[in-house]
Amino acid sequence: MAKRVRGSVRPGQRRPIDRRPGAPAQPTSAAGATTSTAKPAGLSDAELARAAELEAALLAEERAATESRQRARERSVTRELGAGTTGSFAAREAIEYAYVARDVKDIVRIAGLLLAILFLLWILIDVTHILPIGG
Repeated sequence: MAKRVRGSVRPGQRRPIDRRPGAPAQPTSAAGATTSTAKPAGLSDAELARAAELEAALLAEERAATESRQRARERSVTRELGAGTTGSFAAREAIEYAYVARDVKDIVRIAGLLLAILFLLWILIDVTHILPIGG
C-alpha cells in the first residue's frame, strides 16, 4: 500500500470540511455598548435541511461520475478485445487480419536476418577460408 502524504486526496474523495467554531458575535449599538441578545451557536433547522440537500446532491453527482467512469472503462476493455456487439463480422475480421499481417512481417524480417547471417558465414568459411573448419 502506498504511503499517504499529508494533505493529499485520492480520486473520488473529498477533503474533510474544516469547521471551526467561531466566537459568538456580539452586535454593538450605535453608542458602542453590546446588547445581551447573542446569535445562537448552532445551525437552524432550515440550514441543516439545506446542508443535507447539498450533501445528497454532491453524493449523487459523485456516484454518477463513478458509474460513468466504470462504464467508460468497460467500453474500452470491450473495444480493445475487439468483441464489440455493434461491429460487423468484417470489422472484427479486419482487426484479426491486422494482427496476422504484423506477425507475418515479423516472421519475414527474422527469416531475412537469419539468411543474411548464414550467407556471411558461408563467405567467411568456404570462400575466404578466414574461419577454417576441420581440416
